[in-house]
Amino acid sequence: MPERLLLTGASGFVGRQLAAPLAARGFEVHAVARRPGDGAARWHAADLLDEAAMRALLREVRPAVLVHAAWYVAHGAFWTAPENAAWVEASAALGAEFAALGGRRLVGLGSCAEYDWEDPDPTPWPETRRILPATPYGRAKAELASRWSALGKRYGLSVAWARLFHLFGPGEHPERLVPAVLLALQEGREALVASGRPVRDFLGTPQAGRALAALAASAATGPVNIASGQPLAIRALVQAIARLAGRPDLLRLGALPDRPGEPPFITADITRLRRDVGFTERVDLQGALLGLLPGQRRP
Repeated sequence: MPERLLLTGASGFVGRQLAAPLAARGFEVHAVARRPGDGAARWHAADLLDEAAMRALLREVRPAVLVHAAWYVAHGAFWTAPENAAWVEASAALGAEFAALGGRRLVGLGSCAEYDWEDPDPTPWPETRRILPATPYGRAKAELASRWSALGKRYGLSVAWARLFHLFGPGEHPERLVPAVLLALQEGREALVASGRPVRDFLGTPQAGRALAALAASAATGPVNIASGQPLAIRALVQAIARLAGRPDLLRLGALPDRPGEPPFITADITRLRRDVGFTERVDLQGALLGLLPGQRRP
């Protein structure tokens, strides 16, 4: 029989890309969210910040695997929001109840914001990089990772922690970089951006969803970077968007100031993702961008 899996945050920016690839991996997917999604999962409604509702959900579903994608992610606010602390406590309780009910494997979604952003070393960041988060969001994710790791040791539970880098894709908040530039160009407006000099690690959420499903199905434990592993200047990304949208004339690099203290280089080492998880799918950033442009054809 297929193993039962509970996916939280299943209607979110990342979570919505998980149900189908998890089902394709052979799991019986049970998804919890505020609104139901596609038919790849059986949908449940529950407020995970309500401990009684969370416990009732776990006792109803009895999952062997838990993929936890739920969090407070309001655009611009999540970095410093007090809700981060609430989600640490709720998520720790979720993991403890899951373990107490005999669950086998926990997979949490963390962030590259857990790492030390001050170290100027311009080489891809491995999972062994120092953990020194500079924001309440990063500290909350790092704290939960530590608490779930301890939980795994206490119960003999398999625990993996996915550190996500810079994702873009369907359903993204319209004020974030990729949709903001794309919308301006599609409406015939100037797309105002900063210098674009910082280097980042970009990955489309559909591919990130497949990577996370591979992680859930694997035996890999501990932190695993979920990223492209390809350093790319922000300038190059927005130029690619403008070219694919057919409006490079409207792109205005340097029209906005760079953010103070912006790290010059954030790129992942994805050796563990490829070697230990076995996810070797070729990264196609252009294809991911084209997927956001209805009616466009691949050049």
